[in-house]
Amino acid sequence: MKEITACDVTAENGGGGGNRARSSGSHLLVRRDMQITMLFVGFGLLWLFLYNSTNLFGSPSFSHYFNDDESPKGNHDPTLESVLKSASMEDKTVIITTLNDAWAEPGSIFDLFLESFRLGNETQKLLNHLVVITWDQKAHARCLALHKHCHQLVSDNFTGEVFYMTPNYLNMMWKRTEFLGSILQMGFNFLFTDTDIMWLRDPFKEFYQDADFQIACDYFNGDSNDLNNWPNGGFKYVRSNTRTIWFYKFWVNSRNVDPKLNEQDMLNKIKMNPLISEIKLKIRFLSTSYFGGFCQASQDFNKVSTMHANCCVGLENKVNDLKILLWDWKKYMALSESEKKQSNLSWSVPQNCSTSFERAKQRKEN
Repeated sequence: MKEITACDVTAENGGGGGNRARSSGSHLLVRRDMQITMLFVGFGLLWLFLYNSTNLFGSPSFSHYFNDDESPKGNHDPTLESVLKSASMEDKTVIITTLNDAWAEPGSIFDLFLESFRLGNETQKLLNHLVVITWDQKAHARCLALHKHCHQLVSDNFTGEVFYMTPNYLNMMWKRTEFLGSILQMGFNFLFTDTDIMWLRDPFKEFYQDADFQIACDYFNGDSNDLNNWPNGGFKYVRSNTRTIWFYKFWVNSRNVDPKLNEQDMLNKIKMNPLISEIKLKIRFLSTSYFGGFCQASQDFNKVSTMHANCCVGLENKVNDLKILLWDWKKYMALSESEKKQSNLSWSVPQNCSTSFERAKQRKEN
């Protein structure tokens, strides 16, 4: 018979308490292991999200664009840099537009564009800071005949009228976006304007001082901070800094996601990407009360800075309606100051532009 010892008695009588203690300790260890595991899983998911957010748009890693060893200026055309320096304001800001031969024809868009500066309120002086980027030799020659700051960009064939959303149109829009990014890398701020925008007042007085990137809208919802605004890439004021340089690279690389989108539609896709807030890029949307167009016109002649022939396709339609717009503006400018304050003028446009998409669609179907 086995001899019963004090240890055996203790184990028999207290075994239940010992098992409960060991069971409780095991649960604590399991819970701690689960917490550690979940922590690592959380970090892993966060990293994967940020990695995919960047690579979703075909962009190099986030840190790549903030590499201190990377030269911010790169290799740029010294002729272009000379033109930019000649036209820039004291704070290295330039006004930029692009031009091809169709829009450069006498009596066409470019003539109306330059005329608006001369008719506008305190806008003629701004022509000293306007750089016209030409897509072809014919447009370049026409530019040099009318303006002192012209630069021809070596590019694909963008001569003639480039029709909306055709492959040539998409290539031109993306080439333009890439080019504007290079302006930022050269250390220049820019105000880009489409040539079918009429300049009626000095727009710099209406810009936000705290914004890196501010852009006009086809439709403005009343809140300049709201990313749900629908931007229009034809008018934007961008300050050169590390954030905007990264943003433009991100924007250009995003074309790989859907090559059928133009740069404006792609901007709408990427503007809410978490990386944009991560780099603290300050985006502001410009009110159509000051920066209007045919989509949503500025209703007050005493406030309007620019008017854009947007929501319109076809060169002839734009020329027709912009001529009418400038005639409306001439009538306003002919009023005395007191009459201007009391005036209740309204735009006579859009006219041809209001049905331009429908007519273009009908022609395509026929």
